[in-house]
Amino acid sequence: MAGPAKRGKNEPEPRPIIVKKIIAEAHGGHHGGAWKVAYADFVTAMMAFFLLLWILGATTEKQRKGIADYFTPTMVQMREKSAGSNGPFGGDSILAKDNYPHRASQTGSKSMTIPKDATGGQSEGKQSDRTKDRVRFGFIKKEIMDRISHDKALQRFAQNIRFTDTREGLRIDLVDKAEFSMFSVGTDTLLPDARRLMGQVAQVVGTVPNGVIVRGHTDSLPYAAGRAVNNWTLSSARAEATRKALADQGVMPMRFVRIEGVADREPFIPGDRYDPRNRRMSITLAYSDSAEEMADAGPQPAGPPAAGQ
Repeated sequence: MAGPAKRGKNEPEPRPIIVKKIIAEAHGGHHGGAWKVAYADFVTAMMAFFLLLWILGATTEKQRKGIADYFTPTMVQMREKSAGSNGPFGGDSILAKDNYPHRASQTGSKSMTIPKDATGGQSEGKQSDRTKDRVRFGFIKKEIMDRISHDKALQRFAQNIRFTDTREGLRIDLVDKAEFSMFSVGTDTLLPDARRLMGQVAQVVGTVPNGVIVRGHTDSLPYAAGRAVNNWTLSSARAEATRKALADQGVMPMRFVRIEGVADREPFIPGDRYDPRNRRMSITLAYSDSAEEMADAGPQPAGPPAAGQ
């Protein structure tokens, strides 16, 4: 085999030969698709925006408030500590009252109730006491009516007991009717059925600590001329007889806050002052936070005497 030819003295050095090998690959995927993700996010945001507009237009203020409360479980804590500055309106409506600490009131079209406990101050403690009293009064109503319904001798008098929530507390009215009277005519002597009915009430009232206010009421039927008895003396005497009957049945004497006779000045049936239902005894269980205040205030001034029974 012949070797490489010899290069002459004046010949240039031969250049190297470079061979570039290109291997064709399979067709690659498209590039630059990030805009699709951004577009999808934009469409989703627009859908949420138009859904919000639809909800605002199709719901009432109360429904919107409920939706806001559902998605803002910490709203109560936020509203107690700020005026909604910790979030968009604090989860509340823009029209609601702001809840600045130690501020008596705020302007606005809507108020918001924040639960309080008895440790937050005097007014908050009173609110908590009254809430407990209202719960207690609910049990008292049920217990009294259960006792009456299970006593065959008193079942017919269930309609003679009326319950009324007043600013003083729970008022229990024992009402006369045409076929039933608690007292002998013109006297302060309790009849046997009335005493038994009052005994059932006393046994329930005696189990709670609330103060007791007793008021006697009469109708406007006239007395015969020349008699010393009138509405005021009769209603007062009947109130005292009721107090004694309650005390005999287990209500402690120190529980009584006030004993009053108001004659016919607070009729149960204002449209007919001669209606027998105006003759009644009112036993009021006072709110725990007001019994002492009423005791310190003393009796209220009475009006002039009136004739009746």
